[in-house]
Amino acid sequence: MYIADLHIHSHFSRATSRDCDLAHLDRAARNKGIGLVGTGDFTHPAWRAAMREALIPAEAGLYLLRGESRLPAEAAGADEPARFVVTGEISTIYKKNGKTRKVHSLILLPGLDAAEALAQRLEAIGNIRSDGRPILGLDCRDLLEITLTVCPEAVFIPAHIWTPHFSLFGAFSGFDTIEECFEDLVGEIHALETGLSSDPPMNWRVSALDRFTLVSNSDAHSPAKLGREANRIAAPLSYAALRQAIQTGEGFAGTIEFFPEEGKYHLDGHRNCGICLEPEETLRLGGKCPVCGRKLTIGVQHRVLALADRPAGFLPLGAKPYESLVPLQELIAAATGVSAAGQKAQRQYEAMLHALGSEFFILREAPLEAIERAAGPCVAEGVRRLRAGQVTRTGGYDGEYGKIILFQPAEREALQGQLSLFSAPASSAQTQSTAVPSAPRTLPPSTGSPEEAPPAKAELLNEEQRSAVQTDAPAVAVIAGPGTGKTKTLVARIAHLIEARGVKPSEITAVTFTNQAAAEMRERLAARLGGKQALSGMTIGTFHAVCLGLLPKKPLLGEADVEALVQEALHAAGSHGTAQEAARAISRVKNGLPLEAAALDPRVYDAYCTACRARGARDLDDLLLDALSVAEAPSPKVGRTMFHHLLVDEFQDINAVQRKLVRAWAKGGQSLFVIGDPDQSIYGFRGASAVCFDELRADFPELYTIRLRTNYRSSPEILTAAQRVIAHNPGGARDLIPVRPSAPAVRLLRADTPFSEGVWIAKEIARMAGGLDMLSARTPAGAGQDAHPFSELAVLARTHRQLEGIEACLRHDGIPCIVCGRGSELADDAVRGVLAFFRFLHDPADALALRTCLQLAFSASGEEADRIFSEQAGAPSVETLRAAGCPEAFLAAYAEYLPRITREKPRKLLERWGAEHALAGAPFMRLTELSAYHANLAGFLNALALGEEADLKRASGKAYASGAVRLMTLHGAKGLEFPVVFLAGLSAGAFPLQREGVVPNLEEERRLLFVGMTRARDELILTAAYPFSEFLNELPDSVACETAPKRRFTEGKQLSLF
Repeated sequence: MYIADLHIHSHFSRATSRDCDLAHLDRAARNKGIGLVGTGDFTHPAWRAAMREALIPAEAGLYLLRGESRLPAEAAGADEPARFVVTGEISTIYKKNGKTRKVHSLILLPGLDAAEALAQRLEAIGNIRSDGRPILGLDCRDLLEITLTVCPEAVFIPAHIWTPHFSLFGAFSGFDTIEECFEDLVGEIHALETGLSSDPPMNWRVSALDRFTLVSNSDAHSPAKLGREANRIAAPLSYAALRQAIQTGEGFAGTIEFFPEEGKYHLDGHRNCGICLEPEETLRLGGKCPVCGRKLTIGVQHRVLALADRPAGFLPLGAKPYESLVPLQELIAAATGVSAAGQKAQRQYEAMLHALGSEFFILREAPLEAIERAAGPCVAEGVRRLRAGQVTRTGGYDGEYGKIILFQPAEREALQGQLSLFSAPASSAQTQSTAVPSAPRTLPPSTGSPEEAPPAKAELLNEEQRSAVQTDAPAVAVIAGPGTGKTKTLVARIAHLIEARGVKPSEITAVTFTNQAAAEMRERLAARLGGKQALSGMTIGTFHAVCLGLLPKKPLLGEADVEALVQEALHAAGSHGTAQEAARAISRVKNGLPLEAAALDPRVYDAYCTACRARGARDLDDLLLDALSVAEAPSPKVGRTMFHHLLVDEFQDINAVQRKLVRAWAKGGQSLFVIGDPDQSIYGFRGASAVCFDELRADFPELYTIRLRTNYRSSPEILTAAQRVIAHNPGGARDLIPVRPSAPAVRLLRADTPFSEGVWIAKEIARMAGGLDMLSARTPAGAGQDAHPFSELAVLARTHRQLEGIEACLRHDGIPCIVCGRGSELADDAVRGVLAFFRFLHDPADALALRTCLQLAFSASGEEADRIFSEQAGAPSVETLRAAGCPEAFLAAYAEYLPRITREKPRKLLERWGAEHALAGAPFMRLTELSAYHANLAGFLNALALGEEADLKRASGKAYASGAVRLMTLHGAKGLEFPVVFLAGLSAGAFPLQREGVVPNLEEERRLLFVGMTRARDELILTAAYPFSEFLNELPDSVACETAPKRRFTEGKQLSLF
C-alpha cells in the first residue's frame, strides 16, 4: 500500500512556488509519507530537460531522484526516496455545441520518451512553451484521441471535474454529461478527479459517475500543498499496476480528502461583495449577486445538486473508502493559536515529524499518546477530533477558502489560541448566507454562458440580392458593401444560371480573390446543388489559378526566386538599389506602368526578363500576361466555352492586366457578373483602382448596376463608426443599413508604447475568454462574464511587423494564436533551399528548382549548379542526375524523399528534413508551422506560389480543429469576419503607413481602415500607441476611450499564489 499524489505543478507553471523543483518535491513527499508523486508539466521542454537530468529509472515506468540531488527530510524513517510518474495538466478552451468550454485534463504517461512524443504532437497544435499547464484551443475529445494515438498506455483523467470555471462539469463552461464532451471516445475515460470542493459522497449522488474511479489529488502549486488530497494504492510500484488500479479500480484502495467545505468553490457567492450563499438562496435570487447585480459564481455543491439523481447519503455498490483530513501544520496552528505560515508552527511541525514520522502517519495512524508527548494535549485532541470527524465546517466560495473549526469558541479561550484552521481573510467576506427578498427564480441546470443571439441574416434573398441574381442583363455590376451578403449573392447567381437557365457547369467560371474564398464557394455550391458532382466541369479559382490551368506548364517563380534573379540582374547591369524594390518596379512595369514612371533601369528589366526566359520560367505577372496573350489571340483555342458565363468577385481589387483578362474572357460570352465595393479597394500598389466600376462601364455600355445596402454583419455601433471614417473619402455619406441589434460601443485604447498596447491586448483577450486560469477567472473582469472562445477573436494590424510584437505578448500569456500571411521566413536561404528541393521532387521538369536547391540546400557552387541546370531535359532519374554531377547528398535525399511525397503530409516531410539537416532556426520552424494546414505537398506548394495573405497561416501547426486567436494584416483580413476584432497599431507613421520617399495614399489607407473595422460583428476594439494616427480624429464621439496602464520590459518573475 502506498499513497499517490498525481496532480501537481512545477515552477514552470504560473502562480507556483519557485521551490516546485524535483528535489523539494521529493523531500516534501518523504515528509508527508507520499510514495508516488506526479511530475506535473510534462509538456514544458525545460521541465522535461530537468527531469531527464535529475531522475533515474526505478520500477517500470517510474523514476526516482538521483541520490546526490536529494535534500534531507525531517520525518523519522523517511529514507526511502519518493517515486515519480510522468504527468501533466492541459487546459483546453474551445467552442462546442454553441457554448464556450474550458476543461482541464490530467494525463499520466509511462515515461519521458512518451512525454517527448506527445509534447511534440501537441506543439503542432498550440503553444506549450510559455506555461507548464499549456492552453490549447482544442476539443477535449480530440486531445484524448491525440493522447491515445501517440501513447495507447496513457491514462487520461478529467481534472477537478466540478470547478466552476475550468472543468468537465463546471457551472460556467462545462458539460451536463461526459458523453457530450468525449462523444465516441467516452469509453476511453475510466477515472475522474473530484477536486478539492467535493468529496466522494457528493459524487455518489450522480449515478452517471458510478463506472468511474474517483481519484483525488492536491493540484499543488507548492511543495507545502502536496498531499492535500491523495490516493491509496494497494498494488505494486509500477506504471502498469498504477494504470490498472485507476482504470479498473482493482488495487485502488480509496482516497484521502480535503473537507469539501474547505474548498474554494464549495458554495455559491461573489467574493468581491462578501456574499456566500447556499444553492437554494441562489435560485431564489435568480443567480444574481444581491449587492452588485452581477452573476454569482455557482459553486460545486449547487452544480452537483443540478445533476444529481440520488438523495444525499446514497452509497453505491463498490464505493471506495475515503477519509477527510487537514494539513498537519494548519492543525498545529489552530490548536496553538499561532500563524500557520509562521516559524513557530513550522518548528513544531518539523519536531513532530522528527519524533513521530511522516505527516500522513501522524494524522492517520500515530497513537494519540505519542502525539501528546511530542506536541502537547491540544494538538493531540485536534488529531482525535479530526479522525472522528468532529469538526465544524464553513463553506468556501468564489475562490475564498472555507474554514474547518476543530474547537468551539467556548473552548478557544481555555486553550489560549485561535482554533480556526484558517485565518480570517483580509477582505470582509461573510461566511453566512445573506438573505435578500426577491421573487423566486430558477437557474437552469445547463452549463456554459447563455448562448448569444445568432447574428441577424436573411435566410432568403432580399429584394436587392434577388434583382442581382435573376437579371437577364448581359453585363451586371453589383456594388456590395461589407456584410451585405456578397458571397451569398454570388452563389445564388451561379445556382440560378444552372437551375433556372439550364447553363452547364462547364460553361461557368467564377474568379475569386483568394484560394480560401474559392474553397468556400465550392463548399456552398455543393451544399446548394446537391453535392460536389454537380460542380463537375465548373472553374472556380483565383486569376492566377485560372490562368495556370489555361497555359502550358512552366516553372513558376516564387517571390524569393524573383528577388534572387533581380539581384543577379542588378549586378549584371551595374545598377544600385535593393532587389525587393526593383522586383516591385518590374511588376509595375509588367502591369502597364512606363519604365520612367516606375524609376526602373531598362537594363535591369531586360536582364531579368532574359534570365526568366533562359530558365524557362515565369513569374506571377507573366502568368497573367501569357494568359492574356492567349485570350486576345485572333482565334483563341483555349478555354472559350468555359467563359460563357464569367463571374468575378472582389472586382474593386483587380489590376489593369486582370481587367483586360476580364474583357477578353467575356468577349463573345453570354453574361458577365462582377461584384465588389469601391470603398474596399485596398490594392492600389498592385494597380487596383477604386474607379474600376466606371472603367467597366466604358467597356460594357449596357452594364446593369445594382447596390446591396442591407448589412447583416456588424452591429449599428460598429457600422456607424466605420461609415463616419469612410465618409471622409469622396462619395459622401454611405447608406449601409444595419439589421443587427445594438451591441457594446466601439472602444478605443490609447497606450504609451506598442509594448503596452500589446500587453493590454493580451490581457483583454484573456478577460474576454473568461480568464485563462482559476486566478483570472475569479477576478472582477473574468468572473461571471459570457466568455468568447479564442476562435471568435481576431487581431488585425497594418503590417506584419506590428503583429510580431502582439504575437509575442499573446504567446507570453499562453494564448493560442494563428498568424496569417506571408512572413520573412520565405526569403530565408535554408527555407528556399528545402522548398526548391520539394518543388523539384513534385515537378522533375522544374530545372530551376533543381538549381536553387543544389545551391542553397546542398552547398553547390553557382557554377556547378548552373552546369547541372543546363544539362537537364525531361524527367530525370537518379542515374541521369548522378551522371550530371549532382552531389551524393542530394542523390541520397532524392531517393529517400521521392517515394514519401505522395504518402506523407508536408509537415511530416519538413520535420524529417529538419531533423536530418539540423535545421532549428525560426524561419524553418515557421515554414513547418505553415505546412501544418495542408494535407498534401502539392496543395502546400500551390498555396505558397499562388496564395494571398489569407491563404497562408501558421499557429505552431494544426492537426485538429484548434481554436486560436487570429492575427493577420488588414489586407489578409479582407473577406473575413469575426465576432470580436482588435484593430491594432493606429499610430502615426504606421497607419497611414509612411515609407521613406513615398507619399501615402490617404484615401486608400482610409479604405483599409474601413475594411478592418467592418470585419467585426459584435465588438470592435481599436488600439493605438503614442503618437496616435490622424484617423482617430475621424471617429465619432460615441467611441468609448480608455488608457492602457504603463508597462515596461522587466526580467521574468515567478508568479506567486500565496
